[in-house]
Amino acid sequence: MPPAAASTEVTSSSADVQRRHNEGHGRRLTAAFEALEAFPALAESRNRLLRVVRQERISTGEVVAAVESDVALVISVLRLGNQVEGKSRGKVESVVQAVDLLSPEAVQALATRARTFDFFERSSVWDAAPERFRLHGVATQRAADRLATEAGYEDRDRLMVTALLHDIGKLVLMHAYPGYPGQVHGNARTPEERIHRERRELGVDHALVGGVLARRWGLPKAVASVIERHHADDAQGEAAFVRLADMLAHYSQGSAVSPTELLKCARTIGLGPSELRAVMYDLPYPTTGRTRQIDPCPLSGRELEVLKRLAEGKVYKQIALELSLSTSTVRTHLHNIYGKLGAVDRAQAVLIATERGWL
Repeated sequence: MPPAAASTEVTSSSADVQRRHNEGHGRRLTAAFEALEAFPALAESRNRLLRVVRQERISTGEVVAAVESDVALVISVLRLGNQVEGKSRGKVESVVQAVDLLSPEAVQALATRARTFDFFERSSVWDAAPERFRLHGVATQRAADRLATEAGYEDRDRLMVTALLHDIGKLVLMHAYPGYPGQVHGNARTPEERIHRERRELGVDHALVGGVLARRWGLPKAVASVIERHHADDAQGEAAFVRLADMLAHYSQGSAVSPTELLKCARTIGLGPSELRAVMYDLPYPTTGRTRQIDPCPLSGRELEVLKRLAEGKVYKQIALELSLSTSTVRTHLHNIYGKLGAVDRAQAVLIATERGWL
């Protein structure tokens, strides 16, 4: 056989091997994408959501909080919300928007149908993966919320979704490659080292795969792109918030992180060393940060002003003087406030308004 022909045959053979290799990767990932359709919710999260939606007076804020505590519930509610016909179809970026669109009956039906897992009854398909995944997702979500408070980031509703779902690509890789993550990551210590190992060993990384999965689910581009870019060196905006929150979650769970990368990413979202130190100090403690106002406030502007002063411990005469009202008018406002909030005294009224984010 002439040398040129032999060379052509070797090249063709190598191309066939590479093509089969790529097809194998594609089949594995496609099967894993389909398997994620059955990813379970934590049984306790599902049960809490059912209790909330079955109450006589349903609070949107409580429904949102129950959904946002669980990866599978967030995915299901967002997917359903993005399928609703109308101007918002395919544009629902947060659980708040989805819950506003869906009826309590729809959310209840979704929760009732949800597959569940329990720490004491592990699934043969996913084993301990849902527990580990949820713990890191919630830790990242908490860190992102703390960063949003520190940096004054306003789009917290969407950030709660992207922070919780940022690692969904890991679930795909876990299902597609039985040796993942241990064999792929090896002795890699930091998030940056692990992402480089994934690219080298698999040709893709979990962030890219997560973005593809989010798009397959019909989630908005803004959500998918944050998931896809949360490990990018040049991440900006919400992707940078999630990248930093991910590093802080690893830090708070005792894993190694790069101080240089932490500070570099913090500066991208406008935080310096002193602000970053404050966030890192706060993370182990169960702080809720600034309460999000989700439920519509039933109080008028004047009633809210009265309640704010009541929360400061001021008496009727002080409130009347500051607002140029008579004492009897202040009493009338308070009577109306108690009625609208279902409160029996000032302490309960202040507590309800604070918990709902109105004060």
